[in-house]
Amino acid sequence: MAKNFRLYTEEELIIDKTIFLNEQQTHYLKNVVKISNQDTLHCFDNKNGEFLCEIISINKKNTEILVKQKTKPYKQSPDIWLLFAPLKKDNTDFVIEKATELGVRKIIPTLTTHTITNNIKTERYLAQAIEASEQSRRTDIPEISSPQTLQTILTNWDKERTLYFMDETLESLPFYELLKTSSSTKSALLIGPEGGFSKEELNTLRNSSFAKGATLGPRILRAETASLSALSCWQMVLGDWSN
Repeated sequence: MAKNFRLYTEEELIIDKTIFLNEQQTHYLKNVVKISNQDTLHCFDNKNGEFLCEIISINKKNTEILVKQKTKPYKQSPDIWLLFAPLKKDNTDFVIEKATELGVRKIIPTLTTHTITNNIKTERYLAQAIEASEQSRRTDIPEISSPQTLQTILTNWDKERTLYFMDETLESLPFYELLKTSSSTKSALLIGPEGGFSKEELNTLRNSSFAKGATLGPRILRAETASLSALSCWQMVLGDWSN
């Protein structure tokens, strides 16, 4: 019987190959999904696409599956990055999950003057991104970067990638209008912390040739709301929502 769910596996998926799922995945299959021998599921490996797999055996610590057929080719998400100042735990988890669903390619936790937390756990973020990729039927997983200071990021920035920073002073152009005139194929969105960017950070951003300030309407948005609003706007104008 086919089960309507997906799992990510680090092992490369090739037709007729037998692989073993780990103990955590096995626990999920046995106790949550209630899967049995000869049931099928879909797996992806962040490289070759999605495959239909059959359960060969399942025990306490691992599950043996057979890769049967390819069901979806590998497709990389649009070249959009999200840089945001980490928030309190639940809000950061929310941003990681929803940004993954919205098709972000890379996430960079960004340390600014007013960032409210230093408790940054990239392994946890990656686990959140994997789970969101499984549920949203992506065939790729966003890259989760190690945390970096804003100054380090700007110093080493690829000048060919446009960096849109969300300007809470409301002194910049509307984001939608900026995107409609953009010719850049590589973009990144920078969302400031709950306390906003410092004056020094805003000055540095405004004097950077690759950075463009943008507003998201007449209201001040919470950081997590701004992250998802900006991603949605970019996807609609330049991303795969526009196709």
